[in-house]
Amino acid sequence: MAGSVLPKKERIISAIDFRVNEGIRVAEVRLIGPDGGNVGVVPIRQALQIARDAELDLVEVSPGAEPPVCRVMDFGKFIYERAKKEREAKKAQTKIEVKEIRLRPKTASAHRGFKVEDARRWLLQGHKVRVTIKFRGREMDYPEIALEDLREIAESLADISTIEQAPMMEGRTMLVVLAPGKPSAKKKDKAEAPAPVAVEAKK
Repeated sequence: MAGSVLPKKERIISAIDFRVNEGIRVAEVRLIGPDGGNVGVVPIRQALQIARDAELDLVEVSPGAEPPVCRVMDFGKFIYERAKKEREAKKAQTKIEVKEIRLRPKTASAHRGFKVEDARRWLLQGHKVRVTIKFRGREMDYPEIALEDLREIAESLADISTIEQAPMMEGRTMLVVLAPGKPSAKKKDKAEAPAPVAVEAKK
């Protein structure tokens, strides 16, 4: 009866979310016309006839109101735009995953190279990367070794990432967090000339 023909899948979705045309089983409705104007409270038969005359659908948009509010619209277009907005909202809410590569102080360069390539792939996919170096035993006496490793890794990925969390200690682990994106010129200059890190001398 309406001017639009809905695909089967959309008809199933609309049956769950909305009552449309003859599916609206009430005596009267508060009607919003095809131009968006408030027509007022009218018998359901009159509302259906207005929708037919406009070659559109009668859609119940507020079933909890007294009487229910219905609108004359192109229901197929309405469902399409609603689904499109939901997809865009879902895409915008996509959680950025934090990947992690784990190393030891002075990990073999070949093994570290594989780990760095993993980090590069993840960054290019839009993920953040947490690089951790775990200390064991007396390795804690030489934090500057791990710090240098983290700096080298960050520099090798500087073309596609920025440092979100500068190198820091968490228990027996030193870490740095990299985020996707190229640094600005100012940040890049700062990164190339890092502030000296004080390392306590051994007694």
